[in-house]
Amino acid sequence: MRSVAGVPPTIAESPAGGAESSERDQISQNIAAVLEFYTREEENISLSQRALERFGRFVGQPVFLAVILTFVLLWACLNSMLSALNVVQFDPAPYIYLQGIVGLTALLTATVVLTKQNRLEKLAAQRAHLDLKVTLLTEQKAAKLIDLIEELRRDLPNVRDRHDPDAAALQKSMNPERVLAALDEHSDPANRP
Repeated sequence: MRSVAGVPPTIAESPAGGAESSERDQISQNIAAVLEFYTREEENISLSQRALERFGRFVGQPVFLAVILTFVLLWACLNSMLSALNVVQFDPAPYIYLQGIVGLTALLTATVVLTKQNRLEKLAAQRAHLDLKVTLLTEQKAAKLIDLIEELRRDLPNVRDRHDPDAAALQKSMNPERVLAALDEHSDPANRP
């Protein structure tokens, strides 16, 4: 293994390079899987949902507030000017039509926001389910590692073999069905005090 004047050897050249390369491959695979998940979810969005979310992004901008305030101000000023010129107003002073337009806009805005929140909630539930699966898998792997370490401790002649009740308890992997049943029990509104 040679390094060029002051340049450290590459990971591939190092003895542990295989492990580091494997770790990088796993990280890349995980990132690719997450990106694929988000891409797939993005592709599943219908055209109407995309249009609603585009409108929702506009509604969420300060420009939208400025547009609404400008519209209301122009509406009121135009009606006041028509009244001052003794011309019949298109929406006299309690501004019933304006209230209807603003109410309809509020209804549409609330519907758009709720639609997007529902989609994001579904996505968050899928992520939480995936997190639970990963957590259970990690717990199983940790239990297996503890089991292997305890076996190694028993087999090594220079290590005193002793009973460790904590390690014995941690060696047993949790039953995923029992975990899910406990989660269901705690999330059921009928079981809440």
